[in-house]
Amino acid sequence: MGLDSTDRAILRELQRDGRMSYAGLGAAVGLSAPAVRQRVRRLTETGVLQVAGIVDPLALGRPVMALLGIRAGGDLRAVADALAELGEVTRVAVTAGSFQLFAEVACVSARALLDLVEDRVKSIDGVTSCEPFPYFSLHHHTPQIP
Repeated sequence: MGLDSTDRAILRELQRDGRMSYAGLGAAVGLSAPAVRQRVRRLTETGVLQVAGIVDPLALGRPVMALLGIRAGGDLRAVADALAELGEVTRVAVTAGSFQLFAEVACVSARALLDLVEDRVKSIDGVTSCEPFPYFSLHHHTPQIP
């Protein structure tokens, strides 16, 4: 679906404040509330816009974050599904290269990260190795559209 400048403006405003009213959005992008409502409905129905709550792991007491590089054999989708079931896992990607999967995790402590990797991730059927890359800081993250 092609986006025009008004669609992009609406998306930027919703990314800044996802709870903005249609009237507020309209004022911000130069449209009436009904026109904004129609565009938001179209963006949602086409899958361009998804309404979701974004959770901050730090605010939930999970300050230890890491990317896990996982080598696996067999059915990668089954391994990815098993990883996704772990409560600490926030994202799973099937990739190409020296790792078949990457999993982003958020844990309550360094010890919890160690236990997750050694006791739970490495025990998943098909996982042959797991290399954790702990985050020292999250330098930049944005769900913004370009």
